[in-house]
Amino acid sequence: MLTVAALYHFTPFPDPEALKAPLAKLACSQGVKGTLLLAREGINGTIAGTREGIDAVLAHIRSLPGCADLVWKESTAAEMPFGRMKVRVKPEIVTMGQPDVDPLASVGHYVEPKDWNDLIAAEDVAVIDTRNDYEIEIGTFDGAVDPGTKSFRDFPAWWQDNKHRFHNKRIAMFCTGGIRCEKSTNYLISQGVEDVYHLQGGILKYLEDVPEADSKWQGECFVFDQRVSLGHGLRHGSYDLCHACRRPLAAADKARPEYEEGVSCHRCASEYSDADRARFRERQHQVDLARQRGTDHIGAILGGDKTD
Repeated sequence: MLTVAALYHFTPFPDPEALKAPLAKLACSQGVKGTLLLAREGINGTIAGTREGIDAVLAHIRSLPGCADLVWKESTAAEMPFGRMKVRVKPEIVTMGQPDVDPLASVGHYVEPKDWNDLIAAEDVAVIDTRNDYEIEIGTFDGAVDPGTKSFRDFPAWWQDNKHRFHNKRIAMFCTGGIRCEKSTNYLISQGVEDVYHLQGGILKYLEDVPEADSKWQGECFVFDQRVSLGHGLRHGSYDLCHACRRPLAAADKARPEYEEGVSCHRCASEYSDADRARFRERQHQVDLARQRGTDHIGAILGGDKTD
């Protein structure tokens, strides 16, 4: 089994570009694949490889300025969930588009998974899912508010339009691994919300730590790699991926007339041009040929670096 490590850490990197090449070189030399995003605000990403390879990359990251106390979450994969190693420098490690947001200044109160159920059961608590609509569609917590956002950068506008709904409420927020809540809770604090909480370690830590019999989670958790979704105990889920739009697909979705493997699904059938479809079909043809030869085609296993 391969080890999959999901990580993020907010710390000032004055020159993230200088960190890119050494990190990429080490990861590639260790056979580690995935995506790591660097920005002036820190590092974020998910990588997969052997135990030894992951340990080497994590040791390197912990040696970077301010990263000695890096925390990460691990799961496993029977097959490599990424096609290659990508280290990219971006303006933000998770895109909210709010330049004044600073998780290093203040964040909401961390709530451990074992205490989360009691918090969200309280009558004066509003629970908000900060993820995107296609993620929420396949799983969320009982009673959680779905903002209906297509991108994390849409969250501030949603809050401004809906904050009146949460007057005199404590706000509990959650996301996949915790990074979006670092920014969303800081944003709410800047907007004058006093009692803000977020699930420490995110949904993944909750699914790992809380027994299924005691869980308030319904469905599966979307992840940004070829495993697509995870369930309780971080077991691999039941969803596949549309390789055109990279949204999750249930078995019933693949039976719909809009579905064409590698080309379209019911969500994206009207989103691409004929030229796009022709390109997707050629890619799928190459994937099929590689499959017949018993090899992997990179286009079939690339994990996205979309985290917003």
